[in-house]
Amino acid sequence: MFKIKTLNKIDSNGLKRLPEAQYTINENEENPDAIIVRSFKMHDMELPSSLKAIARAGAGVNNIPLDKCTDAGIVVFNTPGANANAVKELAIAGMLMASRGIAESIEWARTLADKGDEVPALIEAGKKNFAGNEIKGKTIAVIGLGAIGILIANACVDLGLDVIGYDPFLSVNNAVKLNTSVQVTDSLDTLLADADFVTINVPQNDKTKGFINAELIGKMKDGVKVLNFARGGLVNNTDIKVALESGKVATYVCDFPDVEVIKMKGAMPIAHLGASTAESETNCAIMGANQVKDYLENGNIVNSVNFPAASLGAKNEARVVYASKGDNKVAEATSALGVKATNMISKSRGDINYTILDLEAAPAADAIAKLEAINGVFLVRSLA
Repeated sequence: MFKIKTLNKIDSNGLKRLPEAQYTINENEENPDAIIVRSFKMHDMELPSSLKAIARAGAGVNNIPLDKCTDAGIVVFNTPGANANAVKELAIAGMLMASRGIAESIEWARTLADKGDEVPALIEAGKKNFAGNEIKGKTIAVIGLGAIGILIANACVDLGLDVIGYDPFLSVNNAVKLNTSVQVTDSLDTLLADADFVTINVPQNDKTKGFINAELIGKMKDGVKVLNFARGGLVNNTDIKVALESGKVATYVCDFPDVEVIKMKGAMPIAHLGASTAESETNCAIMGANQVKDYLENGNIVNSVNFPAASLGAKNEARVVYASKGDNKVAEATSALGVKATNMISKSRGDINYTILDLEAAPAADAIAKLEAINGVFLVRSLA
């Protein structure tokens, strides 16, 4: 029986993927095999020794202590793409709101509530203040062509925009999903010089924090509109504030507003709605639960942010998985187990190696102990 702890409310459609005959699910579980989490900040949380996996029902994992988890042999999963459509739709809405004065016109219209029969005439007289511009024919720069960036880029093509994409880590799988009308460049200067809109869609980490700063803004055309539906820290608040005040940036649409952003003239703060649709929460929960289930039952790793991806399908009667640092230790591992391997896969990510071994028979308990004692091995699970 596997024990699952939930942090935050997890969509029931996802939890249903964990059958009651094999899983107990409790938000107060003290010794869980896995945790499913959304935005709960886990950095100050003591990780129980029983914990084998964490599934983040969403893409960003900055609320999870990744280094601490890796050292403890805890596999951390996220759910890339599960909320991508929800974020794409909001990004398109953000472009339209930044272009057409929609939100401002609504606020102004509400001020006319006591004008009675005068309202129609006042609306007709005042609408010119919110006319704005169409987005068709404009140019958008898409920074980051992952699951969300690709959907935004392709949707913008369909809406008649000229789309330029930038992603130094663009995978082959993602590249083939891009509309052929999207121009991909490896030059930020080319990307930004003529863009009417700039949208950033990358993970936030030490290398990307403050990615949009004074230097990068200086490469943009005057009057550009900046869209941030990824993470607040990707945009330097001080620099974007100065750019808004000078008119260099016409509008900053941000789905991660803090007190500074809320106070900025020209900023359009949205209440972190990007992935907050019923469909998105369901998709993320289902994907996260499936990944946890596959790892706990079969040792397979898909969409981990700290371990290599490796899968051998459903386990046979005897399977051992282990992780090591430095090299994969296969010869030493099979010798220690003393059982012939019938199938195996070994993958690496940085200095971490993860190996799945299917065996002719279940290894003895002392054999597992020998495997655990091999220098560099820091995670061992017998799934026999």
